[in-house]
Amino acid sequence: MAAEEGLKAEHVSIAGPRVPWSKGTIFLVAILVLAVLGIGVQAVGNGKLFAQITLNGITLAGLYFIVASGFTLIFGLMRVVNMAHGSFYMLGGIIAFLIQERMLKPDPTSFDLPQATWGSFILPLVVSTMAVALLGLIIQQVFLRWNQGQELRQALITIAISIIVADQAVARFGGIAKEISVPVRKSVDLPVVGMFGTMRLVMLVVAIVVGIGLWLLITKTRFGMIVRAGVDDRQTVTALGVDIQKVFAAAFLLGAFLAGLAGVLGGAVNSVNKADDGKFLLISLVIVIVGGMGSLTGAAVGALLLGLIDSYSDVYLPDSITNYGVLLTFFLLVFVLAVRPYGLFGRPG
Repeated sequence: MAAEEGLKAEHVSIAGPRVPWSKGTIFLVAILVLAVLGIGVQAVGNGKLFAQITLNGITLAGLYFIVASGFTLIFGLMRVVNMAHGSFYMLGGIIAFLIQERMLKPDPTSFDLPQATWGSFILPLVVSTMAVALLGLIIQQVFLRWNQGQELRQALITIAISIIVADQAVARFGGIAKEISVPVRKSVDLPVVGMFGTMRLVMLVVAIVVGIGLWLLITKTRFGMIVRAGVDDRQTVTALGVDIQKVFAAAFLLGAFLAGLAGVLGGAVNSVNKADDGKFLLISLVIVIVGGMGSLTGAAVGALLLGLIDSYSDVYLPDSITNYGVLLTFFLLVFVLAVRPYGLFGRPG
């Protein structure tokens, strides 16, 4: 009991005061609201299309959040610079596809897999996510455990690992994007929206469950309290009788697991692609920076902003600049850093 009280006291001391939003932050939020309203006014003539695009952005944000929540746990809370996080996402999709390919035995002349059964979808999902989680644990124990607090070494080690993984992915998987087969119908008819992808809705539900589960884990359990306290004062937490290395290993394993899970869901909704590692590492970095280091709420809001930006820019930007919609993401990043350097929901220090 005394140890737990000590952890609580330590947690309070490292959290720091919550900083109120500045005028610049409020201005940023106002600009974003006006932008959405402007798109809505433009879409008045086709409300169904606007509803589809908005829901598409929200479900895409669900995928982004699952990936970024693992990165928030590893980088935002534990302060471990894991530049191989995108590789965990890519491996989740690749391993699941390869297992499913062996189970379904597709026509050699076709690039598409036959429709999966529940067994041929769940088994690859479980095996691939557990394999990625185990790989993450091995990397943490063998390479990163001994370099805690050495951000440059962590970055260089994980960059090297991501390069090796990407090279092997091309050699074993090839360069053609492939889609994981699912056991459900491709689309459902929704009110207002019309026909919409079933797996996109499933992905959104999974993201909500992941968000609630992580929030409960980090804020309501002793495990979460130890992780947050141990990052900033490992000596004190260790003196209270806590094996902080085991806690950090479990947190890293969970972060890798979430990346692998997102890779499977992303491969079922979009495709499995060898270029996904760099793309989703960058997305995770942007979300954590925009939302705030170590903030799950910030990760959710950052993911939602990026998902809507991606979705709206593909449709509502002029044709001549649609391919440059990604620039809006970096404008958002620069704007947030200018008015609130520690992120929308982050804390200074």
